[in-house]
Amino acid sequence: MVKFLDNNSGFNQWNANRNKEAKKSGWGGFLWWIVLFLFSWWLIGLWLGPKETVNPPAATEQQLIEEVTDVPVTNIASDKLSVDVQGLRFSNMDLKDFPKNADASDKNNPIRLLGGKNNFIEVGLIGGGTSAPTANTIWNNKGGILSWKNSDGVSFTRTLSVKDYIIKITDRIQNTTKQDLSFAPYARIVRDNDMQSSAGVYTGLVAYVNSDIEHEDWHKLDKKSYAYSTTSGFAGFVDQYWETIVSIDSPDQTVISKKLADKYTADVAAAPVQVKSGQSAEIETYIFAGPRDRSALEQASNIISGIEETVDYGWFWFLAMPMLWILGVINSFVMNYGVAIIILTILLRFAMWPLTRKSYTSMIAMQKMQPEMLRLQKLYGNDKARLQMEMMKLYQTHKTSPMSGCLPMLLQIPIFFALYKALLISVQMRSASFLWIKDLAAMDPYFILPILMGLTMWLQQYLQSAKTPDNKDKNDPAAQTQKVMKWMPLIFTVMFAWMPAGLVLYWTVSNIFGIVQMYIIKRRAAK
Repeated sequence: MVKFLDNNSGFNQWNANRNKEAKKSGWGGFLWWIVLFLFSWWLIGLWLGPKETVNPPAATEQQLIEEVTDVPVTNIASDKLSVDVQGLRFSNMDLKDFPKNADASDKNNPIRLLGGKNNFIEVGLIGGGTSAPTANTIWNNKGGILSWKNSDGVSFTRTLSVKDYIIKITDRIQNTTKQDLSFAPYARIVRDNDMQSSAGVYTGLVAYVNSDIEHEDWHKLDKKSYAYSTTSGFAGFVDQYWETIVSIDSPDQTVISKKLADKYTADVAAAPVQVKSGQSAEIETYIFAGPRDRSALEQASNIISGIEETVDYGWFWFLAMPMLWILGVINSFVMNYGVAIIILTILLRFAMWPLTRKSYTSMIAMQKMQPEMLRLQKLYGNDKARLQMEMMKLYQTHKTSPMSGCLPMLLQIPIFFALYKALLISVQMRSASFLWIKDLAAMDPYFILPILMGLTMWLQQYLQSAKTPDNKDKNDPAAQTQKVMKWMPLIFTVMFAWMPAGLVLYWTVSNIFGIVQMYIIKRRAAK
């Protein structure tokens, strides 16, 4: 047996090769981190960068959208919404409470939905056995009530009302003929292909079909059309902060959405309404044009059922929703969302204090264990099973675990993603300012916060990391991990440079809190 284990044996050659590979593994692991970082950076750039769209010739649009230049324009308004009405069409919807520029407070220049040429919502009827008003029909307007009579003597009356962000359209049909008639209500939204990339926020078509929300983003609509059948529901388009929805109060509806030249369309058609001879019928249609704000949508849900579900809070919705609510409550007292984020961060860190304290105590214990760990590695470096057993005994003696230090980071992951989603979908954050930052939902224009975050992350990491002896084995996995972790503040600084400023503010304050907490725990441990 001994002759097979001499210096020239195959076993020793294999063992030597294995040791060479082990020496290379440190650099290999580091290179893998660099490759992973570069790949992640490329993905982030692809995610955050503008998306290109290929548009067919605009001639198709001109063929299918009727011109209504001869139809007079009137205006209807509430204290929150102003809308131009041109026959069957509604356009130039101004949201009075929201300035066009996030960093401005000029309410004379509000956000406008469906502005520009051939962007509108059309609400009308398709007649069965007789004619109905078309897009270029000129109505009689008396005291805000629109009326029109066709050649058969059928009378159409349209009443419009606006409350908050909801427009109510009531169509009354009076059948004065001697035959029964039918009218199929329809509504459609036509809007420009002017969508903007919003990483992490759903934008595009939204449809409420059989009590369930259906989402199709812009790029899916570029490739094909979508059709749904439902007993009742609604359809529309959503952007990062705004949405336009149409809902017909009628059963058996069909929703179709497609791309039309450089426009997107969403059409809702309901089952025909029978109007017997000498009788009348009423059809109600609702339009929502407003912010994707939870309180506004919940109020609108009393009329348009399910509209509050159009906001996607992500996987961690159970954290994002209460965090938004708490932010709103804090802001009502401090009157600044930046200060509210700081207070929320401190409250969250105090809530996690017991687990964080345990984690930091474990880190300090790991630092004290370093000399003993080095001794065990030298003694049992060639016997991995024995080394693992002795290391486990050492952890049990010091009542700690190498995984316990990961608890704060693991706890912050769902909070981080929930807050990220909350900040992106919160229209209040859009114009919220803090110190030099004019929009907490956008990146810091001067990169001050990301740099502060990187510095505080480095200091926190420095306080938490174990002191490595000079004679420690540099091929030890713990040493290689520490080398890689030293790059994390720089990597995170670059990644966070394009994140919402409110999210970077949260992470920076959380780091500062962690530094203070680590200092207190170390001071107590020293005593």
